[in-house]
Amino acid sequence: MNATEKVLDGKVAFVTGGNRGIGFETARELGRLGAKVVIGVRNRAKGEEAVSQLLAEGIQADILALDLTNSEELRGAYAYFEQQFDRLDILINNAGVQIEVEHLSPMNNTNSVSLEVLRQTFDANFFAQVELTQLLLPLLRKSPAARIVNLSSILGSLTLQSDSASPIYDLKLLAYNASKAAVNSFTIHLAHELKETPIKVNAAHPGWVKTELGGKYADTDVSDGAKTSIRLATLPEDGPSGKFIHLDTELPW
Repeated sequence: MNATEKVLDGKVAFVTGGNRGIGFETARELGRLGAKVVIGVRNRAKGEEAVSQLLAEGIQADILALDLTNSEELRGAYAYFEQQFDRLDILINNAGVQIEVEHLSPMNNTNSVSLEVLRQTFDANFFAQVELTQLLLPLLRKSPAARIVNLSSILGSLTLQSDSASPIYDLKLLAYNASKAAVNSFTIHLAHELKETPIKVNAAHPGWVKTELGGKYADTDVSDGAKTSIRLATLPEDGPSGKFIHLDTELPW
């Protein structure tokens, strides 16, 4: 797809965690394709910096201060999109955390990860994503062809986690991996529920991206890390739904 083609003219896109890393790059690329982009951020000051940069690049952008673990603020997100646009065309559930270790590396922390870390990880990576999507779904239904992209990770693949020949076999971060497996399950269930509608729901593995979350061993640039989300956000009518995708490859659940 040529980035100069404004294939998303008139579309409204919401990217959570959009002030940095994969989220910011995703917002930038959606904006370059013509979408009006709203980025959800916890830190308003950092969000304003990100929006200023997008505006300077000629991208239509706005900020929505949003703590994904705060139900009142999630309801505020619905009110914002209802009042401003009365619909939502693209939802990128990008925001997430990995708080178990400083850098992803071969390990197994199952016997030591605390329940507090498990709960915090699931609150941010799973429960907040489900709650936000459920709240925004009535507005997504108003779009002619809405797209929902749930940022997952290959580490959430139960098939690959249980395969001793898999390159991720020794990366056993229980809280993070299990939360992404739950995101994958949510994707399957929601896609099934919406299978008779124009809405497409998919899970994206962005790659091991050079971000704060990805850590120092990551090998993928942020620009490449956003590519899968962009492809899933711009799927044609005959594109897939209910799949786990990295670039053009379908991954096993």
